[in-house]
Amino acid sequence: MNDSESVTTRSSTVEDWTSALGESTGSPGGGAGTGVMLAIAASLTSMVAGYTEGHGAELADLHKRARALRETALQLADEDAAASKAFGAAFRLDPGPERDDAIHKASVDAAKASAVLGERAMEAIEDLGWLASNGNPALIADVVVAFGALRAAIAGARTNVSFDLGSLTSAGTDLEEVREQHPGLWETVTRLSDALDRIDELTASVDKKAAPTDKV
Repeated sequence: MNDSESVTTRSSTVEDWTSALGESTGSPGGGAGTGVMLAIAASLTSMVAGYTEGHGAELADLHKRARALRETALQLADEDAAASKAFGAAFRLDPGPERDDAIHKASVDAAKASAVLGERAMEAIEDLGWLASNGNPALIADVVVAFGALRAAIAGARTNVSFDLGSLTSAGTDLEEVREQHPGLWETVTRLSDALDRIDELTASVDKKAAPTDKV
């Protein structure tokens, strides 16, 4: 099974989904891959939380959020794949007003889908940071792997929102107009950039514990 239209994160094997991702269809594409990376980060967060003892309701709530995020991330991955398909279809239309309108709508919809995914990813940063400090120390390497997956998700969301906003210029709108028309999406790009710095800071703080033989 490698018909990309029938592949979803919930109904397909990893083999089938990644096979579809490898096809030149764009659906699923990088945005959907971003959602899957977020699901991986959430899954690892959940695993480490499950191996961590004590901390009562604080840990229990974190564990609950991680499990819910895994499911949400997979749903967002599939929604992004649908948005990506519409985005590609718009650019295949013949030049003219209909194409311009379709590109505008598809670009905004795709940017919104990536922004939602990015927002959810940013919400997970401090939970993972908490586990870096308070989680089972035997699983610190898993925490760092989770940080890597989360960073990939946030970097992907940031790039996709930015690219989709930039695509609005293909219909004659300049970037300043795009910023004025979509201030919330524009601001999301900045906040996602700041979130990358925060992840790098947290990762660096535990890297020696996770990789003690590095650069000895």
